[in-house]
Amino acid sequence: MLQQPDIHRFDVEPVNAPERQSQPLYEARRKIHPKRAEGRFRRLKWIIMAVTLGIYYLTPWIRWDRGPFAPDQAVLIDLASRRFYFFFVEIWPQEFFFVAGLLVMAGVGLFLVTSVVGRAWCGYACPQTVWTDLFLVVERFFEGDRNARIRLDKAPWSADKIRKRVLKHAVWLVIAVATGGAWIFYFADAPSLLTSFLTGQAPFVAYATVGVLTATTYVLGGLMREQVCIYMCPWPRIQAAMLDEDSLVVTYNDWRGEPRSHGAKKAAAAGLAVGDCVDCNACVAVCPTGIDIRDGQQLACITCALCIDACDGVMDRLGRARGLISYATLKDYNANMAIATDPATGTIDPTRVRGEDGRFAAGLKHFDWHIFLRTRTLIYTGLWAAIGLGLLVALLSRERLELAVQRDRNPVYVKLSDGAIRNGYTVKLLNMIPEPREFALTLDGLPGASMYSEDLNQPDGRSFAIKVDPDRLRTLKFFVVQPPGAVKPGTTEFRFVLNDMNSSERAVYEAAFEAPETGR
Repeated sequence: MLQQPDIHRFDVEPVNAPERQSQPLYEARRKIHPKRAEGRFRRLKWIIMAVTLGIYYLTPWIRWDRGPFAPDQAVLIDLASRRFYFFFVEIWPQEFFFVAGLLVMAGVGLFLVTSVVGRAWCGYACPQTVWTDLFLVVERFFEGDRNARIRLDKAPWSADKIRKRVLKHAVWLVIAVATGGAWIFYFADAPSLLTSFLTGQAPFVAYATVGVLTATTYVLGGLMREQVCIYMCPWPRIQAAMLDEDSLVVTYNDWRGEPRSHGAKKAAAAGLAVGDCVDCNACVAVCPTGIDIRDGQQLACITCALCIDACDGVMDRLGRARGLISYATLKDYNANMAIATDPATGTIDPTRVRGEDGRFAAGLKHFDWHIFLRTRTLIYTGLWAAIGLGLLVALLSRERLELAVQRDRNPVYVKLSDGAIRNGYTVKLLNMIPEPREFALTLDGLPGASMYSEDLNQPDGRSFAIKVDPDRLRTLKFFVVQPPGAVKPGTTEFRFVLNDMNSSERAVYEAAFEAPETGR
């Protein structure tokens, strides 16, 4: 948001606000002790944290019956068998485009959310935010809220301080180990892996993965916290390109907050017009990244809206309208600033914002849900829905069998003693469901020809019944023979047709039969 260049803070007499100090390029971290906030956005964050953590930790333990020939874990990335199971969906390696499509949907969805409500992903659902919130819950439980933690940091080491710190870090480590443990359960049967893990019989990669994720969770969520968002994550630098003048972002509305005052009654008695901000710093105290939202939009702001909750609480106690800090668009902010600014002095005049009755002046802009329906968001929504619909159609219409044929190239053909021509083919039948199936492989075209396979105990013919195990590929060698009277010189096209004998599914492969050219 645009920053008012000449803001005054009033106690009783107006004084010029101190000039903002330029920040050094490199600076040692100043530890942040965010205060616990109360309000609707904090409740929303609690709900999202509980839901996301519940999904992450509990999903590997959900069972899903796929029959006796497939794993019964609802969500499983089976690297050994090269399968991805998601409830009733089974993805094979050649169907990875479904996963790629979901990743594209996630990217477009992130663009959509950012263009509408800024960095809402960062403030509510990003794993860094969720786990940092969880670690802060533990920290507050053992060390108290903001002021108690500050005092504990400054206090000399004692038995009580050591006890609190040891307990806090011990619980952090338990959470970190549980986080790493939950991750490996997505790649193997969770109950079996847990048993082998605890008895020391799990593969080394399982222990290594848990060790790495334990360390990263502990360091990123417990020790680095806001530094990950400010210095390590690229999204704050990218998201600016996703915003426009109609994007909702957390905003300090200085058009109604300035000039600030510590004593509104004294200022009123002295005949001074002041804004709603009482300079209590409640918004700063609750910020998980330690910024002052009153300085305008900043890279470190993750749009968690906790400053809104803190400021709304102060306004409630003072009997003033909520929304001094709120979700607002740049367009509305600029329009309100134009109303609040005195053209003669270039400073904010509170009397231009409120009438003598305390009501806001006419013409001030407030939230309007129609900003969601603009060209950019409609394009993002349409693109997101189109990709999702395309994936759904592809998923519902996909065949669960595949037929692949490779013709022998050396020799290209064999001329038998009776003048017949024989071609060899490697036929691969893929059963993509967790049930045994029986297929009929039929020769279509190539008049007079027959085929046989030494892998099957069946007489020569044009059709063979073939059984394939659940979720398996079966490879067979077939020879196609055409009698001398039916052979055409050169290349003749024909088809292998594979039919499921218990359903309407079929697969067709266009093949070629090679014979000598005329005169050979």
